[in-house]
Amino acid sequence: MTIAIHGLAVARGIAIGRAVLVASSRVDVAHYFIESHQVEAELERVNNARHAVSDEIQRLIKNMPKDAPHELEAILEVHQMLLQDEMLAEGVKHWIEERLYNAEWALTSQLEVVARQFDEMDDPYLRERKGDLEQVVERVLRHMKGLDTQTHVVVQRPQPNTWQQDLLDENHEAPLILVAHDLSPADMLQFKQSVFAGFVTDVGGKTSHTAIVARSLDIPAVVGARTASHLVKQDDWVIIDGDAGVMIIDPSPIILEEYGFKQRQASLERERLLRLRYTPAVTLDGQKIELLANIEMPEDTPVAIQMGAVGVGLFRSEFLFMGREGHLPDEEEQFEAYKRAVEGMKGLPVTIRSVDVGSDKPLDRTLKDEAHLNPALGLRAIRWSLADPAMFLTQLRAILRAAALGKVKLLIPMLAHGQEIRQTTALIDHARKQLDSRGMVYGPLEVGAMIEIPAAALAVKMFLRYFDFLSIGTNDLIQYTLAIDRADEQVAHLYDPLHPAVLKLVADTIREGALHNKDVSVCGEMAGDPTMTRLLLGMGLRQFSMHPTQILRVKQEILRADVGRLKDWTERVMQAEDPAAVFNAN
Repeated sequence: MTIAIHGLAVARGIAIGRAVLVASSRVDVAHYFIESHQVEAELERVNNARHAVSDEIQRLIKNMPKDAPHELEAILEVHQMLLQDEMLAEGVKHWIEERLYNAEWALTSQLEVVARQFDEMDDPYLRERKGDLEQVVERVLRHMKGLDTQTHVVVQRPQPNTWQQDLLDENHEAPLILVAHDLSPADMLQFKQSVFAGFVTDVGGKTSHTAIVARSLDIPAVVGARTASHLVKQDDWVIIDGDAGVMIIDPSPIILEEYGFKQRQASLERERLLRLRYTPAVTLDGQKIELLANIEMPEDTPVAIQMGAVGVGLFRSEFLFMGREGHLPDEEEQFEAYKRAVEGMKGLPVTIRSVDVGSDKPLDRTLKDEAHLNPALGLRAIRWSLADPAMFLTQLRAILRAAALGKVKLLIPMLAHGQEIRQTTALIDHARKQLDSRGMVYGPLEVGAMIEIPAAALAVKMFLRYFDFLSIGTNDLIQYTLAIDRADEQVAHLYDPLHPAVLKLVADTIREGALHNKDVSVCGEMAGDPTMTRLLLGMGLRQFSMHPTQILRVKQEILRADVGRLKDWTERVMQAEDPAAVFNAN
């Protein structure tokens, strides 16, 4: 019987093949109290297991295949940082010494404590790192129990039916679809050698490591499919629709034929898109559009160049600060990272966002121990930077020094008040004076503001008096405008980029930027959504910044667009009581 399971679409495309099922490998943990004289032995058991897992991860990184996506190495390094996390280690020590828990019980108890902190984080990428922490702890537990820490899959390829012959690869074998409750980065690295055609997991979100790696490999993937690993059986024929976020189990011949056709069309479309890499992004009526890349680390720049980005519109510098338990990167470390990004873009501009962290993205124990009723509205982003001027000046000096090596722009997140703007500009001037006093070289720096708070959008004229450019962060702007927590499944359906208020704030910001002859970009999810491209063009947007893998699809929409003809339609969408109805009718 054919079954359709819905999840989250995280990597586009169609995959058809036989299911390879990886069962959940959670370790059973014994809970018992120990005697006082056993404390040192229990602590030693935990430390030995942590060191063993650390060595394993280092070997994986060292022996990484040359063709492995760099995201895998970055995620494994995150696992290494989580493994060395002081809060995890000190918490386990507390449970063993103070409560006399056995080592396994202590480890899982502290996992629950830290996991709750991840759940409270506002940023979806950071919140989903809880899954990485759980995998790290599981590897430690398996070592303590003397179990193998690797996932092994024995694949036996069954003979296809006659009507399935067209689906076989050049070796006359059926493609393989990996289905699991969750996958660790180490699993992904191992499974890459098996050339899976697609992935499905029960858990995960759009920024889970499975999703990140699947996108980097350009492999169709669906995550958050909940019961997928329970309903599918080994060797079942399955279809992954990475565009719709659907997995189909045991499809009928008619459904297989339909998706086989879609798969061939998608393959041709991908080949056509690759031809656009070096085609200038110009509309039919001659409007030049800049397509920029969002990156997390300097190592992301080669992909941005490969996809034809004309610069970096958003370098999320906070990824340099994470997982360090208060030991923040110093000026030299930051400078070297920014230098690699600038050099990696080969003369193209790089926009570095100042660290966007705070109560929802805790970096040190002080912030972690504070009580925050609503982290999204607390001490975060520029508010956090202004509360720690020494840290902020360190980052500003590093960015100014990197600006001597190429065109660098500085982007300030979450500004809302004139006082914050004046404090920020004063600190930038102070950072320049500090470098002058040291006799250090630095370059010119354009400074921009993120428009992600409704107050900032409504006061955009004030912002344009102080800043060289603006960047609209649509993810937070929508969330704050509609009072919607995107992570809350009960209200997530109300998160609407086509809400009249959201459209007005975006359009007004773009229009005011044009009137003042200053660049305005969009760096949120709206920019990378090809279905939104024409609407943003009609609003007057000329700079889009997005994940590198989304650039070519957006460029295709731009090349097909006539901005002059879009203006009337855009105005109708903007004026409608139900913008989605007008938007979808075209």
